[in-house]
Amino acid sequence: MKQNGELLKQLRYFEEQGIPSIDCVVYHKGECVFRHQSGFSDEAHTRPINGSERYNIYSCSKLITCVAVLQLIEKDIMRQDDPVYEFLPEFRHIMKLIDGQLMEVKNTMTIRHLLTMTAGFTYNNTTDNIRRGQEETHGVMETREAMKYLARDPLISEPGEVWNYSLCHDVLAAVVEEASGQRFGLYVKENIFDRVGMKSSTFLLPENELSEISAQYVYDTQTKTYNPCGPQIWKSKLGSGYESGGAGCISCVDDYIAFLEALRSGETLLRRNTVAQMIQPQISRNAEKALWIPKSYTYGLGVRCPKPGSDVQDYGWGGAAGAYAAILPDAEASLFYVQHVRNSPVQQLRPLLPQYLLKDL
Repeated sequence: MKQNGELLKQLRYFEEQGIPSIDCVVYHKGECVFRHQSGFSDEAHTRPINGSERYNIYSCSKLITCVAVLQLIEKDIMRQDDPVYEFLPEFRHIMKLIDGQLMEVKNTMTIRHLLTMTAGFTYNNTTDNIRRGQEETHGVMETREAMKYLARDPLISEPGEVWNYSLCHDVLAAVVEEASGQRFGLYVKENIFDRVGMKSSTFLLPENELSEISAQYVYDTQTKTYNPCGPQIWKSKLGSGYESGGAGCISCVDDYIAFLEALRSGETLLRRNTVAQMIQPQISRNAEKALWIPKSYTYGLGVRCPKPGSDVQDYGWGGAAGAYAAILPDAEASLFYVQHVRNSPVQQLRPLLPQYLLKDL
């Protein structure tokens, strides 16, 4: 791989935009062929990035959660078309709010709807019901308990009809708990993290390990400054015991690239035919209208994936603070990029990374 090619040029551009720290790694045919690090892991700029830093990877958590669900499907513990209420009974009788009218949902919400973001949820995790749950659980509100409050909020559409980025994968984490009989984080540790050697990854970080989190910033578009905002997960941690399947993973670059490589190479985490299904288009053209990722992509089971006939090759997802995961099966390559900036000025440029990787290969 070209060490001074297009990928490095793009990363240099990110640095020119002031991104406080960058770590990007590429594996090709099972070997690390590229690593670029820059910046500092602390707000005082005294500790250069060395690769051991942990990050809130936000929505890159979704890939892990969906792999957990697909494992349980492989074990025949659940099926994609199982009703969600079989695992979470509070979702048996749910309502929808359409044009100001509250009415009962007609379609049965299924595991497939959760995997494909078509269940009808939103990403509003500050509703009166969620706030009530936080108060009644004294701020703890564990993952399974939170669903009892979320189920009281009306959906915005019939399950299966519309793609809407939402809390679907948080609900999946609770489904994993019920289906496996284990706390979500423990199931993931035993069946994903431990299998691929992800020793620095967790969905529930102890308070005494917060110092290991790389400095996190939020970009102010008015002043064009990067302002420190503390190490905690932003908005998605609904309680001290809450493990957000959609945005709650803390990980490091070496851990996450090991996860991506395990998916790419097959069998360690999922069967090859399961991965093949995961990365195939899974939503209707009507549902696809609301998809806001680049038009060359559509949506599979918890991942962006190439539209048939498009010129892109990668599947994966990205996170709110800038993490970006890409697996390129045909090129036998995986890429993971991480920064720790919310509202980043380069957020919309990340899809260029796998394209430049292909050029350099």
